[in-house]
Amino acid sequence: MSVYRALTDGEVDVLTEQGCSALDWDKVVVTDGFNAARVRNSHFIGEVKIGSLSGNAIKSCSGLDKTSGIYNAIIADCTVGNDCRIANVGVHIDHYNIGDKVSIENVGTMSCSAGATFGNGVEIEVLNEGGGREVILFDELSAQFAYLTCLHRYRPDVVKNLNAIARKYTDSVRSDFGTIAAGACVCSVKEFHDVNVGEHAEISGVDSLKNGTILSAQDAPTTVGVGVIADDFIIGESSSVTDGAILGKSFVGQGCKVGKQFSAENCLFFANCEAFHGEGCAAFGGPYTVTHHKSTLLIAGLFSFYNAGSGTNQSNHMYKLGPVHEGKLSRGCKTVSFSYMMWPCRVGPFSVVLGKHTGTFDTSDYPFSHLEAKPNGKANMVPGLHLTTVGTVRDGAKWPSRDRRKGKVKRDVINFDVFSPYIVGKMIKANDALKKLQGETDKSIEEVSVGGALVRRPILRTGQKFYRNGIEMYLMEKTFEKMESALDGGLAKVQTALASDAGAVYSEEWVDICGQLMPQGRLEQLHNAIGGGKVKDLDGFVAAVNEIYQNYAADEWVWVKQAFKKVFGIDLDAVTKDDVAKVADGYLKTKGKFLKLVLNDADKEFDELSHSGFGQDGTAADNAKDFEEIRGCYADNKFVKDMQGNLAELQSRVKAFTDKVSSM
Repeated sequence: MSVYRALTDGEVDVLTEQGCSALDWDKVVVTDGFNAARVRNSHFIGEVKIGSLSGNAIKSCSGLDKTSGIYNAIIADCTVGNDCRIANVGVHIDHYNIGDKVSIENVGTMSCSAGATFGNGVEIEVLNEGGGREVILFDELSAQFAYLTCLHRYRPDVVKNLNAIARKYTDSVRSDFGTIAAGACVCSVKEFHDVNVGEHAEISGVDSLKNGTILSAQDAPTTVGVGVIADDFIIGESSSVTDGAILGKSFVGQGCKVGKQFSAENCLFFANCEAFHGEGCAAFGGPYTVTHHKSTLLIAGLFSFYNAGSGTNQSNHMYKLGPVHEGKLSRGCKTVSFSYMMWPCRVGPFSVVLGKHTGTFDTSDYPFSHLEAKPNGKANMVPGLHLTTVGTVRDGAKWPSRDRRKGKVKRDVINFDVFSPYIVGKMIKANDALKKLQGETDKSIEEVSVGGALVRRPILRTGQKFYRNGIEMYLMEKTFEKMESALDGGLAKVQTALASDAGAVYSEEWVDICGQLMPQGRLEQLHNAIGGGKVKDLDGFVAAVNEIYQNYAADEWVWVKQAFKKVFGIDLDAVTKDDVAKVADGYLKTKGKFLKLVLNDADKEFDELSHSGFGQDGTAADNAKDFEEIRGCYADNKFVKDMQGNLAELQSRVKAFTDKVSSM
């Protein structure tokens, strides 16, 4: 705690000579190190506390080091930390606690109202503009907390207690004073009301910030830039909101990028989302929701690991009871340019949507599907088509490497796995459903309806083939990895490695709680803990969610064992030497086939059709040469080399494995 003293008569004289005044100099107190020579043309109202003014290297938003001091400012009822620089305040700074080494320059008004909550406690109507799925904003909001609050209204006890936690947190931050934390920089801001700013944040050229919090830390600084207008908002650490973005009743999570005139109203964007140019309205953007294009609207939909093509649009209004319809796109979906969907629709994981869909459909149990609109607006589906495409493989590799969240705390819990019990469980269900349809469908029928989407009868068999390959590859790979880690110890060691963890939870059904994968049983346990009052505060919720995350591998393995027995008829609790050899052989075949199919898909990017548009004004030979200069060749492509390396490594691993099995 700083020790303050009254100004000396000599300091008051110096301040007065330098154009300073106060309603009552007795209410202006300072610490040792205060330098009256560095306070000019300023007026003080009420109780003002000023720290040391001896620093000569205060970082401004421009990056230029400047001296500390207070110049051309009106300051009312504020605490100013050590070695701050406050200059050219057009109206006043009122009721703020300003941390050490803060730079505030060219600010119009900076004020805090009595009982301000800084964006905490604001209810937003996300996912359904008609209401009923409101989420309460607060600084520590996570994707999982918001998802349960918004989507699990069928458990009113859970929602009630989660909302109580959010309101309790809101009460804890309620204050008559705003905070500009140490090392922050606020420059060229027109109006700034009821806003808290975290450490080392940079706020520059902003038009207006009202009722919000900008979370930031020294190792995870946050930027809010030119032309931004934000009301009723919270922005997470290591995020940037710039270039004329407009936020109203919105949450921007950690590591996000929002800019280039993007506007958001009643929206949630969690870890590593990117939103440029377009518009969001009542959008629930789970981790890695990306929208980069003008004329793109995300409205009343749930998205996660999602990429919106240019002109993507949806409608939540069927001209009946208002804009009350919702859409849910499972993780990994893509919409191509000018795709349109009429809500309510549900799309399975890692699916691609093309065209204008004026009919509704539910393909949530059919991952990796291709959904293309017919001229009449009905959806044509090819189940499983995108299982072995280059884009799917690249997505799975890029998401972990593009995690921009910095600092010690990462609020959103994320499982990045493309293949998991959640995905493969859906593939098993889809495969069974397609097989049943194939058996029941007369050969004279051209198309069958699957969840409202149309599938050509011959494609029923093709879809099964896609899914079987993916199911077998995943189960073989997980089992092979377990065996491989223990093979040096012989069959007994392998059998021990294949045992289930005593604390694991098995559920046939798995769920994706906005980026976090878990068995249905774990979700029920979480529901009961929250609804029953066992989880009664934010720390308890975070601990419960993290415990589920820590048990992911154990829960996954129990599921794999059960699915392995169902698919292959082999009980991994009683595995034999022959079984071990079969797993190695099966893994090589399924994974090898998968990698070769991905390589074949990559090869299409280098065929003659891809040369179109190259070699302008040249010969056919020039086309190929120009293409190679720009795009390179198949053999030298980094992705291709990585896949070829993975294939060679697979073959080497399996050979070493089988050699050891032979000598068991």
